Amino acid sequence: MRLTFKNIVNIAVALILIFITGGYMHASAAGSNPVHEITKWQMKWGDDRGPADWMDVDSLQNTPKMPIGVSSAWTRIPLPEMTWSSPSMYINTLYALHAKVYVEDHLIFESNRGYIKDNYSLFFPLSTKDQGKFLYIWTETLQDRIGIKNTVIIGEHDFLIHDYIKNGLIDIILGSAFLFVALILFVCGFFLSKEHFTISSGLAVVIASTGVLSITYSPFIYTFYSYLGPISIMFLDFALLALLPSLTFLFEKIFGPGKFFIIRRFRKFQVLYSVFCLICMFINLLSGNQFVELYYFVSTRIIGFIMIFQFVLLISCVIIFSVRRNKDAIIFAIGFGTAALTGVLELIWYFVRDGNYDLSYWKWALVVFILSLIVILGRRLALDHNQIVKYSKELELFNNELQRSEKVQIISELAASVAHEVRNPLQVTRGFLQLLSEKSNGDEKKYMTMALSELDRASNIITDFLTFAKPEFEQVSVLNVFDEFKHIESILLPLCHLNNGKMILDVKNDLWIKGNSSKFKQALINIIKNSIEAFHDEGTIHISAHGKGNKVFIHVKDNGEGMNPEALLRLGEPYFSQKNKGTGLGLMVTFRIIEVMQGEVTFRSKKGAGTEAIIMLPLAAPSEDPHSL
Repeated sequence: MRLTFKNIVNIAVALILIFITGGYMHASAAGSNPVHEITKWQMKWGDDRGPADWMDVDSLQNTPKMPIGVSSAWTRIPLPEMTWSSPSMYINTLYALHAKVYVEDHLIFESNRGYIKDNYSLFFPLSTKDQGKFLYIWTETLQDRIGIKNTVIIGEHDFLIHDYIKNGLIDIILGSAFLFVALILFVCGFFLSKEHFTISSGLAVVIASTGVLSITYSPFIYTFYSYLGPISIMFLDFALLALLPSLTFLFEKIFGPGKFFIIRRFRKFQVLYSVFCLICMFINLLSGNQFVELYYFVSTRIIGFIMIFQFVLLISCVIIFSVRRNKDAIIFAIGFGTAALTGVLELIWYFVRDGNYDLSYWKWALVVFILSLIVILGRRLALDHNQIVKYSKELELFNNELQRSEKVQIISELAASVAHEVRNPLQVTRGFLQLLSEKSNGDEKKYMTMALSELDRASNIITDFLTFAKPEFEQVSVLNVFDEFKHIESILLPLCHLNNGKMILDVKNDLWIKGNSSKFKQALINIIKNSIEAFHDEGTIHISAHGKGNKVFIHVKDNGEGMNPEALLRLGEPYFSQKNKGTGLGLMVTFRIIEVMQGEVTFRSKKGAGTEAIIMLPLAAPSEDPHSL
């Protein structure tokens, strides 16, 4: 079905109405059955829930710190008046490995985890008859935190269950997206060069590790698929131990090993430490979790300090590269700086709270970081593509220059061997035809004049051939560019006026070049004559020259008929001309003369907008003797 603009607008309006209606209904449900938040309760250390030694707790303030040697605690919550048709209780976060929930003496929930993941999300129904009773929660752990975090919410079952189901679900979606991107990136890496495959593979490992961390750190799996808990914990450790060295490896591939090879050495240390942690993991698994506390210390506590050091090290290197205006470093600094700063702050807060904090913002900071890495990889691919295009163009120019050089060599050899032999009989023939033309009249004289004209044209072509074949100058002197152009102007100005044109000369008097005066004039006259012959009705030729550095730049610009790109590329080829009687040898000779003078000639032109010739020649020091070498 084809979507028109009207259809899109209708769909958008419908979606807005659905959201508004859904939000209104949701708000109505919340308004008619407001939830009740409990932030105050009582706690007691140990397994005995007798009437003594209960202490008041306010979750909005600091929760009590678990004493040394204590591993269990009771929590007592008074249940308020039940005004809901189907009341339920929702506890977003409960820290424990073994938990039991009672309404008075009636057990309504129990769970015992044999793995180190102490983050529970609890949801259980209550009865309207439970109002005024006490709800007891017994918790046991091997870690440094225990009990309820933040608040307890009591409300309508259908309303609270949405929050319960959504808790951690976004982490699963985000992690799955990371894994999909990593898979696509890894597969696409096989179509890249070896260097880019290494970078893309490292980036794929970083993204995949981040995805696994996001999934396995989420409370969603441990809440709804608790039987997958041991495997999730193992994959969590695998992902973390793979992420840290792969991140350093990727940094090393992008920016190098660093001063004193500090990045490379730190990366090798991380690899060895990750292997050590994996060995500790397998020993703990084979022993039936007898060394779980030691493994927790090695894989969590020490890893945390290593991560802080890694973030500080890499961000310091990035700052140094950014100061040097490395664009990749600036992009990396934005992404990694966001992730590193977020990670360091969360880790510091984690240790300040003695582990009583769940890292939550790191995954969103890593999204920014991964996007920056993808931008860097894409930028490198784009730069390499541009470099390949540039090399292709240079190769094409080189091939064209090589073909031109071959043609030049053939023409030079042909001109050197034939021109002298052809010129002598031409001169003799012209002499006798001139004598005969003086004695002829009528049509006979007309034919003789045409024959003499064509012989002169042939003689000029041979002269061009000889100039091309032997462009070396018999006499090289230091030439004043202004004086040379004044002489050229006096020669060509009548021809310019004859073609309804005008010539503007803007040449400084302090520019000097080395060359042969007659050859230089010949080269410039060829160019300027082409400009004059390109006039339509009226035209202007602007001649300017200026010095820049150790070069002299001469510009000859006209507003004639111009050329298309195809003709522009063929300038200087023998026998290519846009004039009716042109041979193309004039520009060929011009290119050759400027080349011998160690200069370059380039043309810019647009059909109907004129042509500009740019001649670049080495700047010479002024000499008192203009004819000196």
